[in-house]
Amino acid sequence: MKTVSDSQNVRFFSLHHQLSIKLMITALVVFLAPTHVHAAAEAEAGYIFNSFSFLLWGALVMWMCAGFTMLEAGSVRTKNASVICLKNIGLYSIAGLAYFTFGYNLMYIDVGDMIGTFKFFYSSTDAELALLAGDSGQLEAVVEDGYTTMSDWFFQMVFVATTASIISGTLAERVKLWTFFAFTFVLTAFLYPTVGAWTWGGGWLDQLGFQDFAGSTIVHSTGGWAALAGAMVVGARWGKFRKDGTVKNTPPSNVPAVTLGVFILWLGWFGFNGGSQLAMSSAADVVAMSIVLVNTNLAAAAGVIVAVSVSRQILGRVDLLAVLNGAIAGLVSITAGPDITNHVWAIVIGGVGGLISTVGIMLLERFKIDDVVGAIPAHLFAGVWGTIAVCIVAGGTLWVQLVGILAIGAFTFIGSWILWKVLDKIMGFRVSETVELLGQDVAELGIEAYPEFMLMPDHEEYEEFLSDDTK
Repeated sequence: MKTVSDSQNVRFFSLHHQLSIKLMITALVVFLAPTHVHAAAEAEAGYIFNSFSFLLWGALVMWMCAGFTMLEAGSVRTKNASVICLKNIGLYSIAGLAYFTFGYNLMYIDVGDMIGTFKFFYSSTDAELALLAGDSGQLEAVVEDGYTTMSDWFFQMVFVATTASIISGTLAERVKLWTFFAFTFVLTAFLYPTVGAWTWGGGWLDQLGFQDFAGSTIVHSTGGWAALAGAMVVGARWGKFRKDGTVKNTPPSNVPAVTLGVFILWLGWFGFNGGSQLAMSSAADVVAMSIVLVNTNLAAAAGVIVAVSVSRQILGRVDLLAVLNGAIAGLVSITAGPDITNHVWAIVIGGVGGLISTVGIMLLERFKIDDVVGAIPAHLFAGVWGTIAVCIVAGGTLWVQLVGILAIGAFTFIGSWILWKVLDKIMGFRVSETVELLGQDVAELGIEAYPEFMLMPDHEEYEEFLSDDTK
């Protein structure tokens, strides 16, 4: 058992006494300081807390990329898991570079009704750089902004990466790697920033009063519309829909990975919605942030419970993927208005999102639209619902919300459709049937995610391929 000697006790109390005196002197100086000194200190403290909030929440949102990777890699067949990993780390990197080079300026700098400034790159302000160089006279000018320039850029950038991740899951197992990367660049550099300029950037939809707290439509439905356009252009996976119209079941290849991915996304969503308070400099901000996090959690939980309750009636089985998507749909649904103070409504909104997502899975199969991870129901359909749900208790105006949904949907879907078609002409959109049969891991990367297993072509798929190939 450790003991403290008398000399150590004396030293400890001496240090404690000195520290107490220093704290009292500091408190006395602050108390006797002029009012403007108090105000300056408070402003600098608020600046620090706001900037730290952006960086901390942004890092948590960035971690959602790991969640999407696990969800998608576990949802596809093992022969395509390595490509999924490459696509996800690639799209995050492309999104960061594209948003830094073009996107942020288009979305936020000198925005008129439609779009911001066409110029390259983004950087810290002159005042911030001068402060770093030792010019303390710039402190007041820096603090007036409320947060560091690049902390804001970082927080906004991780949102655009989320939009691109939605598309990756929908088009898995059949879209060419470099074609997907090219689409991601245009999406994150131009398409998404245009939608953002209309709304968060102060453009025409914002002027109408469109409300979307953290991006049910701006982020999630935008990704969903782009994914829907891509799924319609590229078509379904080989053998997914049989000639007699029935659906071939393609269950997740790694259920624990999919589940882990959803839990990571759930965790990251606290940064997604909580950070969108965009301030942590007052007690009111922290109260509001706490409300946002609780509503986010309640909505996700409600989405799960509703999905597990209705999946058997709708899909004919208790579908794990539908239940996991229920959590995501609940999260997406509450994202447009998580700042509501009546928490019961968060449960209702998230639960309806889980129902919509489950029904959406069935509808996509009816229309023969192949969405590998169910991203379109969870992000697009639930995103539309969440944006409308703002009108219930979060103060949204129905006609304005509908105008925003339709305008963003039309712009994103039509723009994405045209872009997919152009890329198909230039680069080719879809892998060959042989590559799809063997798997993109071996055919495009020359590496298998699970080399210990011998991957054999699916018998039914292989027979259909040979039958069509001999005609």
